[in-house]
Amino acid sequence: MGWSQPVLGLPPADETPEEVLRTEIIVEARSPLDGEPLSPSEYAELQAQLQDPNRERTLSSEVRYVIFLLQLRRVIKPVVPFLP
Repeated sequence: MGWSQPVLGLPPADETPEEVLRTEIIVEARSPLDGEPLSPSEYAELQAQLQDPNRERTLSSEVRYVIFLLQLRRVIKPVVPFLP
């Protein structure tokens, strides 16, 4: 019983190993908020701001208005059950 077929579970020989990819330094980064390109220092600063638990989170006025309407609907629905 000889093994004449190549092993299919191994990655191709020309593929860069994951261990090497993990050590590469990222010199171009994109903002996770809007996707715009950032320098490494700007990216590190943004990551620090996003991980800060004391950061003030703001919502747009449209989102606040939709939340208000949903809360209002929740209050009115028991009184007027035929609302969608």
